[in-house]
Amino acid sequence: MNILDQLNQDMKDAMRNRDKQRLSVIRSVKSSLQNDQINKGEELSDDEILTVLNREMNQRKESLYEFEKADRKELVDKTNAEIQLLSEYMPSQLSDEELQLIVTETVEEVGAKSKSDMGKVMGAIMPKVKGRTDGSKVKNFVQQSLS
Repeated sequence: MNILDQLNQDMKDAMRNRDKQRLSVIRSVKSSLQNDQINKGEELSDDEILTVLNREMNQRKESLYEFEKADRKELVDKTNAEIQLLSEYMPSQLSDEELQLIVTETVEEVGAKSKSDMGKVMGAIMPKVKGRTDGSKVKNFVQQSLS
């Protein structure tokens, strides 16, 4: 079952169970997916769906940071719950060890020697780890391996 089918099934279940929060998050994600599909003019691939899910996750993480800064406990709790729900649809996250291994292999593949090669390394790594880790984390690991 692909991600879109899973979202549709979970939306039906949330309606039946009257789970308002789950339903709200799924509708939000489906709306974003539909907007991207309209802009593209054709069905979204699983890779493109993951990109949309990543964007939704990052928006919530940014909101979470702002809510924590503003000391808005009720919004922090709500956003944490939304992040938890979204994470169910994301691929399993890479551990630091797995990410370090991928970074090391990619640096060797590209033949990067200095920080000036960072763009080449990042360009080669990001498709490999898409949806499985945060881009800023990848950037930090690449910077460490190139210094």
